[in-house]
Amino acid sequence: MKVLQEKYGGWQNISMINYFNDYANLCFEKFGDRVKHWITFSNPWAVAEKGYETGEHAPGLKLGGCGAYKAAHHIIKTHAKVWHSYNNTWRSEQQGMVGISLTSGWGEPVDPHSQTDRDAAERYIQFHLGWFANPIYRGDYPEIMKNYVGRKSAQQGLGTSRLPTFSVQEKTYIKGTSDFLGIGHFTTRYVLQKSFPSLQVSSYHTDHDLAELVDPKWPAPGPKWLYSVPWGFRRLLNFIKTQYGNPLIYVTENGVSEKVQCTQLCDEWRIEYLKGYINEILKALNDGVNVKGYTAWSLLDKFEWNKGFSERFGFYHIDFKNKNKPRYPKASVDYYKKIISANGFPNQREVMSVADFILFSSDIWANITLNFMKQPALLLISQILDSLITHMEMVTEIALPTVFTLCILISIVLLIFYLRNHS
Repeated sequence: MKVLQEKYGGWQNISMINYFNDYANLCFEKFGDRVKHWITFSNPWAVAEKGYETGEHAPGLKLGGCGAYKAAHHIIKTHAKVWHSYNNTWRSEQQGMVGISLTSGWGEPVDPHSQTDRDAAERYIQFHLGWFANPIYRGDYPEIMKNYVGRKSAQQGLGTSRLPTFSVQEKTYIKGTSDFLGIGHFTTRYVLQKSFPSLQVSSYHTDHDLAELVDPKWPAPGPKWLYSVPWGFRRLLNFIKTQYGNPLIYVTENGVSEKVQCTQLCDEWRIEYLKGYINEILKALNDGVNVKGYTAWSLLDKFEWNKGFSERFGFYHIDFKNKNKPRYPKASVDYYKKIISANGFPNQREVMSVADFILFSSDIWANITLNFMKQPALLLISQILDSLITHMEMVTEIALPTVFTLCILISIVLLIFYLRNHS
């Protein structure tokens, strides 16, 4: 990739589409007999926005207002080309699936009764998730995104929008090119309307006219951007269900890092985070969302973008200062093992909605994965279990003592009759 970046300009150059497709076909040829789930791109939002807008990530370019949109445009067309390559050449023989993994937070309006705040929250989602998902599932960029970037581009005196356009043929070619949707999700923001002057320096971040806020009461166990807001995950999953025709979903990233290294490896905040977010997925299943799998981020402490090894998301602590890189299990490992061995939450009263689900390890993703099987049956089981748990609580607290007392009285009466008959 370094050579392609230096020679061609990376994702700013349309020639990357064919280069990446050649690479993908080589992977299909060499590994397709064993690998049955392919992800073309993981978190392309970060590749485009942080690689070509802010320059925080490689290749570190600050092409404000245009670079991210152009990179994303080429990435979307590349994804579609790879999907078609697999579909036309490899699918019949290998019987695999090709998807993309998109990372997005949830945007909640500050005032749910305010139309401007609701519109701002909608823009938050569309400028993150919709930027990539809308072309793949609906054939084009979100209308709100086209309108806002187009209007600001015109106000800046540009002849065309800074957001590229797809031709009619490209829209048809791109639409439907995903056998599943990978979703990465970590946190939520409150969103409200905030207008930015159109004549200032153009930027992806000022194009959507909004401000992001957090609730100071939200737990913030990890880095400054990651707040634990489990309910946002359920809303995001239901948004996907409604917007994109309830696609098959694999949660490919969900987890939390730690602010400071805990020498006792007592990451109780990670346990609470996982408990909350997995529970919200179960609620989304109850809502009819087609979630097939869950992948915690991540199995090991490892290299995290521009944060290097300083940001630790792993279940296992890695001593990077030791040349042998020894691994030590954190407390969350034991908790997650209990979830696996119990085939669900060990204590069903920990959650509001309980469903039967199966966990499996994924060597491909190198993470611990939770696999939801047989969705219609799951939803029925979840509904039945909710009802059963309510009734069981009543039985435990009221009926059982009553039945026990009656059994004792009946036993006494039977004993009296027995003694009288044999006296």
